[in-house]
Amino acid sequence: MIGYLIRRFGQSVIVLLIVTVFMFLLFHMLPGNPARAELGVRAQPAAVAAFDRLNGFNKPVWYQFWVYIDKLAHGNLGFSYIQNASVAQLFAQRFPKSILLVGLAYGLAIIVAIPLGILQAVRRNKVDDYALTGASFILYSFPTFWLGIILIEVFAISLHWLPPTAPEGTSVGQILSDPKGLVLPVVNLALVSIAAYSRYMRSAMIDSLAQDYIRTARAKGVSRKAILFRHALRNSLIPMATLIGLSVPAVLGGAVITEQVFNYPGVGLLFIQSAGSEDFSVLLGLTLVAAVGVIIGNLIADIGYAILDPRIRY
Repeated sequence: MIGYLIRRFGQSVIVLLIVTVFMFLLFHMLPGNPARAELGVRAQPAAVAAFDRLNGFNKPVWYQFWVYIDKLAHGNLGFSYIQNASVAQLFAQRFPKSILLVGLAYGLAIIVAIPLGILQAVRRNKVDDYALTGASFILYSFPTFWLGIILIEVFAISLHWLPPTAPEGTSVGQILSDPKGLVLPVVNLALVSIAAYSRYMRSAMIDSLAQDYIRTARAKGVSRKAILFRHALRNSLIPMATLIGLSVPAVLGGAVITEQVFNYPGVGLLFIQSAGSEDFSVLLGLTLVAAVGVIIGNLIADIGYAILDPRIRY
């Protein structure tokens, strides 16, 4: 088990280094200039050149990358000249609120999708299975932004049940003080995941229920409830652990769109605003942090996979 975890951790570090190199080069190839973004489009060439010399932007790309890696090693994600604040400071202000949104959406998706998948497997090819399958396909095909607009139109504008925008606040406590404002962003982010997770859970349960050890348990007179939850469920959760870990990028991408649609003051909204103002330092820093989150999510999924399936440990 220890050797397996060490190998997976080493692979994660290599992947993170490759992602860092790729993203650094990609952002340097984008049109625009940090000096122009800070000083304005009418800045004199002499002022732009002085700005580049002061911040090292006139150096070769490999030298700038080396300096960037050195800063990262010391916990420095960069500095936003447009917002006059460090990227780490901006990130620290927004990150807890994004974690709240993603965590609630993830929890809701898992709590709803797993029972739905079990129900569909037990009721396979019945009317309720067909109805849930159709609903899953419809939700899975919806773009996140379009689903959010529909939720706002129905529940905020037409029915007046919920507010159309997310709660505003500088802290998680202030966000939680308006729980009704969190409903639509959380549901919008969770619905697509529920559709995907329930389909995979259905397939995994059907596959588990067709195994020989299930037939043996039935022949021994084991109750249906024990077969479902003691024998089939654990083996069905093995592919689900992998799926949940691999879906971290999709959930993070959906969070960016959801925060924009509902004006939720998280990291995703900061990313959209920084893209509009060509704040490359913030974009690079947030992209790197997102990559770390994806890698950690996959690492946790691998650990969960090893816990659920003892064969992986060896």
